Amino acid sequence: MATDTWTQARAAMVTMWRRARPDRVAVVEEDLDELHREVLGARQRRDGPTQDALAADWQQQLARLLRQNPELAGELERVLNDVLAPSLGREERERIYQQTNVAGGNGRVFGVQSGNLIYHEGRPPRETRPPSTG
Repeated sequence: MATDTWTQARAAMVTMWRRARPDRVAVVEEDLDELHREVLGARQRRDGPTQDALAADWQQQLARLLRQNPELAGELERVLNDVLAPSLGREERERIYQQTNVAGGNGRVFGVQSGNLIYHEGRPPRETRPPSTG
């Protein structure tokens, strides 16, 4: 979010927070401004790991916001598609993935994009039986 679209993206994020958590708007505004400064600094230093860490932190915050306010999903998707994605270069746009995973009951979902999934599951516990008599 360090490009010229920063003002639009920031305004959209603040609007979402205002709808969901008006009590946190001032803190979110300050956090976004700090994020912007940190991203610009990391880009200037060509510090990819810091940029990735900053992105991951905000991804978690947005995921938490959506878990608590699922009605904001459409608004966030609009911001991503209409504000942020168009500001990316061609190569960056080609790395955009959308994935939806749904499981019900006791089902499991495993979703991976551009990486590996390593899954280990232990054996089910043995039934414990009372000692036999006789």
